[in-house]
Amino acid sequence: MTEKLKVLAHLTEKNKQTKHAILIDPADQTPDVAAKRCLAAVNAGSSMILIGGSSDTDTKNVDATVIAIKEILELVIWAKTQDSMKLETTPVPIVLFPQGAAALSSSADAVTFMMLMNSTSPRFLIEEQVAGAPHIKKSNIEPLPMGYLVCAPGGKVGEVGKAKLIQKDDIKRVQAYALTAEYYGFRLLYLEAGSGANEPVNPELIKAAREACDLTIIVGGGIRDGQTAKRAASAGADWIITGNLAEEYDDADELQRVLTNFIKDMNA
Repeated sequence: MTEKLKVLAHLTEKNKQTKHAILIDPADQTPDVAAKRCLAAVNAGSSMILIGGSSDTDTKNVDATVIAIKEILELVIWAKTQDSMKLETTPVPIVLFPQGAAALSSSADAVTFMMLMNSTSPRFLIEEQVAGAPHIKKSNIEPLPMGYLVCAPGGKVGEVGKAKLIQKDDIKRVQAYALTAEYYGFRLLYLEAGSGANEPVNPELIKAAREACDLTIIVGGGIRDGQTAKRAASAGADWIITGNLAEEYDDADELQRVLTNFIKDMNA
């Protein structure tokens, strides 16, 4: 489906509207449930699917999840091509968002090749990347160079990643990190509040990062409604990621309705 899709170009494309992506944790749902949730998200207007996010993920459950999602989306793409009114269909990329080198899949379209820039551990600064790079090369999946910053409250990712959290008022610090990411040659900058965070990244931090660099800015963690997403978008976020929100709905139709309204409110 997405063999010729250049995922980095898709992510960095300049767009007046902020885009939405759904994050699927293979450790929290079966491949079949994940596929149905992704289909609902795509029908609602999501533009990317991220796979990963848990310390309990591994190659086996990640690969099974990616394959299930790809199969259901390929069926939808095929069906749309049979409709004479649908002359063109843009594929939605399936991108790995791994917690480490042990959670990769050759079935995905791309992988966020990221440095946890404010980690105090060499493991998350360079060692996991070195371990994963040969697999990425062999699998021929597209690496997406990304700086990853964990902001307060940080959650489990901040704890596991041994991050020196960026606090809500660390304006100059986030600007320095944004510049550093740009000078390193990264194309993406992810500001993360932590999965299930009780509050999102401070919009002032997003604004500061936006003013400091020309990177594509992705924001996730603690965003549960369209109005919160809108504040992040207005501050300069190019992409908004939601994960836990999708897991609250077992009914795919209800999830599609919720995400449709979420994306509409985000760009209102």
